[in-house]
Amino acid sequence: MKTQRFLMVLTVVNLAILVFTAATFGGVRHAAAQDVAPMLRGRGLEIVDEQGRVRASISVLPATTSEQGDRSRETVLLRLITERGRPGVKIGTSEETSGLSLTGPSGTRDTYVILEAKGHTSSLRLRNENGKQQDVTP
Repeated sequence: MKTQRFLMVLTVVNLAILVFTAATFGGVRHAAAQDVAPMLRGRGLEIVDEQGRVRASISVLPATTSEQGDRSRETVLLRLITERGRPGVKIGTSEETSGLSLTGPSGTRDTYVILEAKGHTSSLRLRNENGKQQDVTP
């Protein structure tokens, strides 16, 4: 009889702890984040695949001057990269120029499209792997 009474008291205590925990913490919690940060800030962002390869990136490139004296402004660049590491899509902008380039698949060198707005002019360049090219300007 003492064992039965002990097990009954233990069961009631466990039930009381369960009710208290459920009332205090709102039941079962999910592992997902409940709050959303209002802003993500950083100097760059890389998205990697399951093998750790960078597949997309956003970066801010500093202004530079080449050995020939050509200056390039600070540029923001978005790259979308194939599984073989080729940047297939690039979107960039600076104070002087904005552009979009789309390249052919891995294994090609000269298949691309470039859409650019530089200063007061815009242009579209289309090029095929066979070397044929067409430039369009208004």
